[in-house]
Amino acid sequence: MTDQTHPLTLYNSLTRQKEQFIPQDPSRVTMYNCGPTVYSYAHIGNARAAVVADVLFRVLRHIYGEEAVVYARNITDVDDRIIQSSKETGLPISEITEKYARIYNEDLAALNCLAPTHQPHATKHIGDMIEMISDLIEKGNAYESDGHVFFDVSTYEAYGKLSGNTLDALRGGDRVGEGEVARKKNAADFVLWKPELHGVGWDAPFGRGRPGWHIECSAMAKATLTQDLDTDVIDIHCGGVDLKFPHHENEIAQSCCGNDEEKFANYWVHNEFLNMGSEKMSKSLGNVTLVHDLLKEWDGEVIRLALLKAHYRSELSWSEDLLRESKKNLDSWYRTLTSHPSIGSKIWSEQPAPIELKEDMRAKALFEDLNLKEYLKAVAWFDEDARRSNAGLYSSAGQYLGPNEEELLFVNGQSGINQKYEKFLGALQLLGFLKKSPEAWSKGNTSSDDQSKFDAIAKRRQEARAAKDWAAADAARDEATALGIVLEDGPNGTSWRKT
Repeated sequence: MTDQTHPLTLYNSLTRQKEQFIPQDPSRVTMYNCGPTVYSYAHIGNARAAVVADVLFRVLRHIYGEEAVVYARNITDVDDRIIQSSKETGLPISEITEKYARIYNEDLAALNCLAPTHQPHATKHIGDMIEMISDLIEKGNAYESDGHVFFDVSTYEAYGKLSGNTLDALRGGDRVGEGEVARKKNAADFVLWKPELHGVGWDAPFGRGRPGWHIECSAMAKATLTQDLDTDVIDIHCGGVDLKFPHHENEIAQSCCGNDEEKFANYWVHNEFLNMGSEKMSKSLGNVTLVHDLLKEWDGEVIRLALLKAHYRSELSWSEDLLRESKKNLDSWYRTLTSHPSIGSKIWSEQPAPIELKEDMRAKALFEDLNLKEYLKAVAWFDEDARRSNAGLYSSAGQYLGPNEEELLFVNGQSGINQKYEKFLGALQLLGFLKKSPEAWSKGNTSSDDQSKFDAIAKRRQEARAAKDWAAADAARDEATALGIVLEDGPNGTSWRKT
């Protein structure tokens, strides 16, 4: 039985209000997120959608248990842009898609995103798509036209409920951009199946061809999340707000009609756009920032924190200053873990599971529509509490004096300070932070040669301080600063970290 001291609420884009999240089956919570089309690198906007979904995945696992949450995030590896790229480069489609799918997964892993339970590839589910399209044709929701199959939106009365669009408003033109108006009954109809392109296609009862984009997600969600259940309705569908229309709207229409269900998903969770200053990121403006490039300069945890600095339903302004601020936050958090030489290192080495934050009123914001801004204020309180408990453990000269007897209260054989450190660490690890050792964080991606050089500088300062040679100690510090590192003097000697 799950602990619902602070029930999880989510803003449901379908009903346009916050609702308490109640899964159909607490022992099997289903969640789907639209993954990438793998013909190029993912940009930072793609990463925001993935990181927001990852936070929700982590929170659901925290509430219902790791084994109870089933999360599918697809890979679209059949698409006209992929086919065109293959034609232009002469590379096999599989070589292109496997390369960029691998890079996408590596980039998200660097951002500390957990691997989804399932990662279905569109090309592995062509049979499921053909079966669903055949059912839609048989039920009268789809029709064939000149080698194409279109979904007839006039057969689904609820079309437009998610996005707020109406059929009357859509009758003026071809809003999908398929360029097939002449073949459609209604301009708003969308394509389910298209003829083969440059020899790329699969055999189907309605002609050799390739699937439309929208049908892919409906088929893959059904195959991975509801195949063995009594219902084809999933609990949560995530994605960027840019996918709400037409992609998610079309998923709902074809899934509800194909599966004979009133809903496709009970809760729709959409994250807002990311903008570059005052402009939205777009290829036409030339301001697209790739995750792969950012990771060459910034640690993945820094990028992850920057992506979570604004509420997921608010636009996020991306900037260098945002990354610097996030790096500063993480530096402070990692220093908290090392502020106590015995307790801090012990906690880290044991890698405790996240504590039951639902019992703490200060942390309840996390369960109120993933309000990370307020939750991080609670983290700051935990941080300050741990630091305050640690006060008095050192002399003004930095000498370790032992436990602060006033703060070191034993509860169930565990120290009060230890518990406070655990709460601080657990609160951040739940969000996917503090996954490195403090030492690894301070060293960054420093090469072994540079590490040796920096170790030598730190040793020179330590020896100079011991000999009270303050000029030499200052010279070592200045040399370190010029190389982009900070020397820190402590009870165990002088250490260094990257700025």
